[in-house]
Amino acid sequence: MLIKDSEYKQWLGALKQRIRQSQIKAAIKVNTELLHLYWNLGHNIVDRQMEAAWGSGFFEQLSKDLMLEFPDMKGFSTSNLYYIKQFYIFYSQTIPIFQQVAGKLDVANLHQLGGDLQQSGIEQNIIRPQLVDELENHPIFQIPWRHHVQIFTKCKSVKEALFYVQKTIQNGWSRAVLMNFMEADLYSAQGKALNNFSKLLPEPQSDLANEILKDPYNFDFITLTEPYREKELEDVLTTNITKFLLELGQGFAYVGRQVPVKIGKKERFIDLLFYHLDLRCYVVIELKAREFEAEYTGKLGLYISAINHQRKKDTDKPTIGLLICKTKDSIEVEYSLESSSQPIGISEYQLSKVLPDNYKSALPSIEEIEAGLKNQSANYTN
Repeated sequence: MLIKDSEYKQWLGALKQRIRQSQIKAAIKVNTELLHLYWNLGHNIVDRQMEAAWGSGFFEQLSKDLMLEFPDMKGFSTSNLYYIKQFYIFYSQTIPIFQQVAGKLDVANLHQLGGDLQQSGIEQNIIRPQLVDELENHPIFQIPWRHHVQIFTKCKSVKEALFYVQKTIQNGWSRAVLMNFMEADLYSAQGKALNNFSKLLPEPQSDLANEILKDPYNFDFITLTEPYREKELEDVLTTNITKFLLELGQGFAYVGRQVPVKIGKKERFIDLLFYHLDLRCYVVIELKAREFEAEYTGKLGLYISAINHQRKKDTDKPTIGLLICKTKDSIEVEYSLESSSQPIGISEYQLSKVLPDNYKSALPSIEEIEAGLKNQSANYTN
C-alpha cells in the first residue's frame, strides 16, 4: 500500500534528497579535515626541517610507519608525502593568504603564521582551534586533494592556482575537466578579450563582463579543414552546444541561433544569442571564419541595439556583444572599439589540430616526399 501511496512517495523522495545532501556535506567535511591534516603535516616537515635532520630516507620511513599504523587510510605513500610538503610550501611562501586571520596575529603570510603557532604549547592550544574554524571556509580547503596536486604542480604562481581553485568550486569541475582547462591555459585567456566595457558599462557590470570573456576561445572539439565558412563553424558549435557552453564559461544560457530581428524593413539574423545569468543581460555572439574587419563592429553594434529595443526587459542590464573571429589586428580592433557606442568584446578562436604534433613529426616533409618520388622515378628509368 505504501509503495502506491503518493504522499509516502513524496516524503520518500524528500528523504532521499536529504540523505544525498548529508552525504555530500559529509564528503566535503572529510575532504576539508584531510586537507587541514596535510597542511599541518607539511608545515611540520618544513618548519622542523625534518629531511635535513633525519636524512634522505625520512619520507620512506615516515610512509612505512604511517601505513603500518593506518592501513585503511590512503595518502601516506612516499610520493604523496612529497606532494604534501610541496602543497604547504607552494601556498605558504608566495603570497599572503588568509589576510584577516594573519592580521589578527600580526603575521604576513601562512608560513609566518605557522611559525607563530609553534612559539609555545600554550599559544598553540589557544590559537589553533580558533584558527581552524576561521580557515575552514578558505577555497584551498574546499576542493579534492587530487585536484590540488594537478594545480600546484603545474601552476606558475599562487594567483594562477587560486584562479583554478575558484573555478573548480564555482563550476563543480571534475579533475578531467580541470585538466582540460589547464591544458587550454584558461588562466591566460580569461579576461583578455579586447573590449570597451569600462567605457560603456557601469563599473560592477564592466568588471564582470570583462572577466567572462576569453581570448582565444579554444574549440578543441571541432576539426574543420580549410576552407570553411561561418555557417559551417556555427553548425558545429550548435551541434556541440554543451561543449561550447563549457568553453564560454559559467553563467551562459543558450537562447538560439540565427535569431531573427527586424530592423526597419529588413529581417536580419543573429548568429548566436545567449543570456548571462550573473550579468543579467543578453549576449549577442557573431562568428567570423576570417580575419577581423572594422565593419564587423558596426554590424554587431546594430544587433545589440536591436536586442535592447526588442527583447531587453527593464530588469535586464544592457546587452553586450562578442565577436569571435579567426584572427585580428589588435590596433585595428582598438580603433574600431573606440568608435563604437555599444559594449563589445573581440576575441580569436582556435580549432583543434587535425593532426597532433607527435604525429606530424612522424610524417615525412614535402621535401622528403619529393626526394622519394625522384628516387623512385630514377629506379624505374634504370
